[in-house]
Amino acid sequence: MTDTSTNVPSAPRAAPDESLISGGDSSSRLLEFITDVTPEAGSVTEIADGVFWLRFSLPMTGLNHINLWVIKDGDGWVIVDTGIANRESKEIWTRHFADLLGGRPVNRIICTHLHPDHTGLAGWLCRKFGAPLLMTRGEYFLCRLMAADTGKVAPREGINFYRKAGFTPSQIELYKLRFGGFGKAISELPHSYDRLVDGELGMIGGREWRVIIGNGHSPEHACLWCPELNLCLTGDQLLPNISSNVSVWPTEPEGNPLEDWISSCHKLKANLPADTLIAPAHGIPFRGAHRRLDKLIEHHEKALDRLLEHCKTPRLATEVYSVLFRRAINDSNRIMAVGESIAHLNCLKGRGLVSRRLNDAGQFTYKARHRPEAV
Repeated sequence: MTDTSTNVPSAPRAAPDESLISGGDSSSRLLEFITDVTPEAGSVTEIADGVFWLRFSLPMTGLNHINLWVIKDGDGWVIVDTGIANRESKEIWTRHFADLLGGRPVNRIICTHLHPDHTGLAGWLCRKFGAPLLMTRGEYFLCRLMAADTGKVAPREGINFYRKAGFTPSQIELYKLRFGGFGKAISELPHSYDRLVDGELGMIGGREWRVIIGNGHSPEHACLWCPELNLCLTGDQLLPNISSNVSVWPTEPEGNPLEDWISSCHKLKANLPADTLIAPAHGIPFRGAHRRLDKLIEHHEKALDRLLEHCKTPRLATEVYSVLFRRAINDSNRIMAVGESIAHLNCLKGRGLVSRRLNDAGQFTYKARHRPEAV
């Protein structure tokens, strides 16, 4: 029941991985990037011994690339994230099979999380090489569930969710029109998988890798950290120049993903050394993870403070865009905007700072709770 229209490659709109809240970028000047040159699509760069950075294009507005990773593993390879399921990505992979992989087998395919730019070609690669798929349980099963919605009509729960948020009738109709596009962006996943578990240790290429699970951007996002290389493949859980999208969706309307995401930022800071080389899904690999995580936490906490002040007067979720986003909200990004707005409102509600009620029109309004002055 999650709206997935932003992920349809044939109709690119807002980038699904990127937050519309444009704060947090200023920390990039405090980071140490491994290069100041933006790689071309299809390029390959070795960023650590046996770890290769692949750059693929994305057909979406605002986020035109994804970073994928290939790791030497004995006489074969491990692929981490796969790119979106389109012809261009398959053509780039086919070149890499010969040039980079040298015709050697792929032993495992790992997907950090469920979004189509990460899982899109997982099934295709698994079938091609007879290799197992590794994901966390929450990511694998939600991906299968969302793919099953492809081509279906928008459910009543989704329509009610956006109506209560404050969507107009025409905006509801657009949601209904765009619903059910998730599976168009991915090849069919295998019907079995190997589960990644938080804290799990495994060997790739004779080196130990540890799974660190984060939450908020997606249910159980897997980051992969190699202590020997002091390298972490962070997917969308930690990005250098943008903040990851954190939204509430109709599948879990009472969820509090922003609180989960802030907690995950603290968790990553506690688990990763300050000088770890961060290999993100978007942008350039960098060092300075602690500074970046601090900035991201600060940026969302400030957004929450602005929102709380704005809600001294009761507000619909669709009436808080001005204090959260600098970008104009339109048909291309409205679903993401309201999802992020509700994520912030649910976070304030979870902290006991706002109350929520249904107005006479059947829409949720949010109002700051009175807080007595400190004595």
